[in-house]
Amino acid sequence: MSIHHRIATPAGKQRYVRTLFATIADRYDLITVVLSYGQDRRWKRRLVDLAAPDRTRALDLATGTGDIAFGLAAAGADVIGLDVTLRMIQLAQAKIPKRKAARFLVGDMLALPFPDRSFDVVTIGYGLRNVPDLDTAVEELFRVVKPGGRVLSLDFNRPANRGVRMVYLAYLTLVGSSLGWLLHRDPDTYRYIPASLRTYPGAAGVADRLKRQGFVRVVHHPILGGLMSIHEAHKESRHGE
Repeated sequence: MSIHHRIATPAGKQRYVRTLFATIADRYDLITVVLSYGQDRRWKRRLVDLAAPDRTRALDLATGTGDIAFGLAAAGADVIGLDVTLRMIQLAQAKIPKRKAARFLVGDMLALPFPDRSFDVVTIGYGLRNVPDLDTAVEELFRVVKPGGRVLSLDFNRPANRGVRMVYLAYLTLVGSSLGWLLHRDPDTYRYIPASLRTYPGAAGVADRLKRQGFVRVVHHPILGGLMSIHEAHKESRHGE
């Protein structure tokens, strides 16, 4: 069965993504560097800078091995990093002696284990594209952010221009297939990225969903000529009941 069929339903996508990230966890840091030509860390630093996390309570979702969470902690935030993949959390925790501490736990973005209005800042690195139900994920973001708080999300974009999109997806497919074969002897391993982008609403679509949920001052900052994007969304203080 093709990747497209496996991720065609929310349940299928959930199963596929959980298996995939458990498989690639130990190679995850390497892959993010290779696919971004070494730019991934710079993009994450920009996300942290936009978050302005000094003396804030922050949640980093899809934390992976903790890069953004550690960046937030180094900037002065009290941080919890959450990921659905146990192995990712284990790798993040192994870095704690070398980094300013953050706390990590296994959890699902669609059912966050936190009370309403818990965090000043929520960050997400390559996470919204992977959830099986984007609207539910956005609802959970809105629920756990404090009035006056913000959400920032870094992810691949789905270019609106058809020609650019075709070239971009072809590049990701070619590179992903090569890396999958070299690292896992399975070319499908990293073909998931372009496959996920084919049904992803793109930066403008994600911004619309954030606005519909009630976020205000929603902007997306283009990166790499718009092939990547950072969303920034605010929750108005008047929503603070």
